[in-house]
Amino acid sequence: MPATIVEKIFSSHSSQKLKAGDVGICKVDFCYSQDGTSRLVIDALGELRCKKASVPHYEMFIDHSAPSPNLGVSRVHKEMRQFCKKRKCNLSEVGEGISHQIVLEEAKVRPGQLVLGADSHTSTGGVLGALCLGVGSTDLAVAVAYGKNWFKVPETIKIVIKGKLPRGVYSKDIALEIVRKFTAKGATYKAIEYTGPVVRNLSLEARATLTNMSIEFGAKTSFVVPDKKMIDYLAERGVKRVKPVYPDKDARYEKVVEIDVSKLSPLVACPHMVDNGVEIEKIKGKKIDQAYIGTCTNGRLEDLMIAAKILKGRKVKSGVKLLIAPASRRVLKEAYNKGLIKIFLEAGAVLLTPGCGPCVGTHQGVPADGEVVLSTANRNFKGRMGNPNAFIYLASPATVAASALEGKIADPRRYLN
Repeated sequence: MPATIVEKIFSSHSSQKLKAGDVGICKVDFCYSQDGTSRLVIDALGELRCKKASVPHYEMFIDHSAPSPNLGVSRVHKEMRQFCKKRKCNLSEVGEGISHQIVLEEAKVRPGQLVLGADSHTSTGGVLGALCLGVGSTDLAVAVAYGKNWFKVPETIKIVIKGKLPRGVYSKDIALEIVRKFTAKGATYKAIEYTGPVVRNLSLEARATLTNMSIEFGAKTSFVVPDKKMIDYLAERGVKRVKPVYPDKDARYEKVVEIDVSKLSPLVACPHMVDNGVEIEKIKGKKIDQAYIGTCTNGRLEDLMIAAKILKGRKVKSGVKLLIAPASRRVLKEAYNKGLIKIFLEAGAVLLTPGCGPCVGTHQGVPADGEVVLSTANRNFKGRMGNPNAFIYLASPATVAASALEGKIADPRRYLN
């Protein structure tokens, strides 16, 4: 029977052939959690009386509140260190970066694997052809303890992105357009398969923005159909033997959606919903107090290079705070070697520790009441950055950089001659 990627991966990890709508018990290849969820995982493993992990690989990441902003978080970090030392699990420490970025750049996820993360944006890993699912801490603990869990196989929606990407328009703008078209609940518990000529022309880093933001229109997981770029990316990281999983030509999809981006403008998602997107022409001129470039959505090297191109030789507008957080230590090193850090500092930006930073709202960059923030993050819900009385707008790194220069939401295309 013809099958989609998600049906094939679930079936290969089960004792039976599964199709959309089926429920099956499946073996799990890799689990991970971060400092906002690991404490709950540890508690659940205690209740399960688990003394040894049954999953092949379990890892913890300190990325959400790093460095620790208070005593309570410091206690959680200490527990994570003690747990990993005792259980011989790998721990990614303060400053190493965001879990979703590290699992990509270190090829911790592989094509065809079933991966669980105690974080909603685990779907990012689908850019490497793995089935990556965000789950609750208790569900993750069950998988860690027993090496498997039960799953309901989702229907798949194929999104075909075609046309020619206009100047000044990036994968973040495509993602915001998709969320706007589907609305925040338009793909609840669906698997998203990205394909089409535009996707094939995007870099792996740019594609990861799409898989990352699939959650914002309700999806459970997402993939980019494997190709040579993906295989080459893994080969550069020492992964020579891969077994990509492809959908059958006559696989059944819930629906196929085609999106032509040829006439797409830079987009901005307005408060307080990610699907509240408008063209830059309709929102430019809106005064901002803070700009933020980073997160698991747009804190990669390519994003920083785009921002640096706009900021080079220019100054951030007086009264505006421009915060930049590389997604990982590796990104920070590469940005330093390419001279990007010098550009940022000379422009007047503030460099933050690699990690989630202001996105979470637990420590860095919390805005004051009434302040307007333009961010490259994936969410702008009320209170997302730590203050329910602030207003968060979302955009691409190019739009955020241009806006930081002008002190208001600005069209990045004027800086991209």
